[in-house]
Amino acid sequence: MKLFDINDIRLFWTEDPRFHNQFKTNEIIKFKPYSKFPPCYKDITFYLDDNFNDHDFFELIRGVAGDLVENVTCVDTFINKKINKTSKCFRILYRHMDRNLTNGEVINDI
Repeated sequence: MKLFDINDIRLFWTEDPRFHNQFKTNEIIKFKPYSKFPPCYKDITFYLDDNFNDHDFFELIRGVAGDLVENVTCVDTFINKKINKTSKCFRILYRHMDRNLTNGEVINDI
């Protein structure tokens, strides 16, 4: 536990991949704590222009919401052939390290 900076022995019995995926065979990697609180998901969908870049959007979200954003992923792409436009749906996963987030807190941060 000391070697990996793990401060809670109960983590050794967890099924959480956020714990297990941090470690590799024959490597000493310091444990990075993660939130034990549930995530709050929000989906956002919009039409794109030709210059849209997913990574720029990810950086924008993280710049606005900061450390509350744990992950941003594209979950759907739709091409509207009638108007010749493409839309994407992104799922934003919010999580606080010390407490549960409310929908109101997440919506106000957007």
